[in-house]
Amino acid sequence: MEPRQSARFVAVTPASLAAFIAAMTAVVAASNYLVQFPFDHFGLKDLLTWGAFTYPVAFLVNDLANRRHGPRGARLTVYAGFVLAVVLSAWLATPRIAIASGTAFLCAQLLDTQLFDRLRQRAWWQAPLVSSLIGSVLDTVLFFGIAFSATFAFVDRLTGGADGSLAFAVPFVGGEVPLWVSLAVGDFAVKVLTGLAMLVPYGALMGWLAPRAPAAA
Repeated sequence: MEPRQSARFVAVTPASLAAFIAAMTAVVAASNYLVQFPFDHFGLKDLLTWGAFTYPVAFLVNDLANRRHGPRGARLTVYAGFVLAVVLSAWLATPRIAIASGTAFLCAQLLDTQLFDRLRQRAWWQAPLVSSLIGSVLDTVLFFGIAFSATFAFVDRLTGGADGSLAFAVPFVGGEVPLWVSLAVGDFAVKVLTGLAMLVPYGALMGWLAPRAPAAA
């Protein structure tokens, strides 16, 4: 249990958030670069990209910042990470992927922050697990829809790039779906598994990053 009234969040300062912001930026920028490369193993190239294995760590960073500094600190981490990650992504990936990532990241991480704060009084694992899984649904839909569906091909035209849509059909569960849908499903499946795995480092770090006990009267 983590009662709201039995502890005070650690004060938010640039120094106290620096590690969280740096970690968030690195995770998102790396994921936006790796999402361009299919996971070409075990016949999963139409179902997974390498970015699926790194991006879920962003939810861990958000939740740890939220535990340490409360929702205000988590939101500041998200905003700073958003700006830095979009700039790096535009350089490492394409403008369309940067726009898709920024939109999905901001919406999903702010949702994660709100849900985590509402659930923080429950069992220690519920807040990080539920908030990251629900946030992952929103993130997956927004990112893959904007980055790779034909609906948003105009973004590539406006930015002078080649059409990066992945709208051609691939086999999927006895039928066919656009490749971006197949990749989105595979990405979300990995996010679910990674969300469960991230409970291990969260549980290990939660005591070290716990809010401070209130001072004695």
